[in-house]
Amino acid sequence: QVQLVESGGGLVQAGGSLRLSCAASGRIFSSYAMGWFRQAPGKEREFVATISRGGVTTYYADSVKGRFTISRDNAKNTVYLQMNSLKPEDTAVYYCAATFRSMGTTSDGVYDYWGQGTQVTVSS
Repeated sequence: QVQLVESGGGLVQAGGSLRLSCAASGRIFSSYAMGWFRQAPGKEREFVATISRGGVTTYYADSVKGRFTISRDNAKNTVYLQMNSLKPEDTAVYYCAATFRSMGTTSDGVYDYWGQGTQVTVSS
């Protein structure tokens, strides 16, 4: 069993930055790839970014490429999402997820564990 707890969400003005964290416990963190997803009101959950077990390989949604950076610290059992140049359309609940695959995918169906989410609101 893996427990994931997100933090770092909040209210920020357009153009600002936030860093989300996701702390994992329960199993060896380096055993699984991690992903970030988000869900805006009235919309389906969508992929944001994913990182491989060792942190070497990353992949981003086109909508955040060049603005967001996913990273992980396996010694701290934590994955991060640095979000810069935020836009109002980035407003959503952000979720981290873990998969025992070596690398995550854009499909939420491959992830085995999910956090409870953290709200990010970007004002114009």
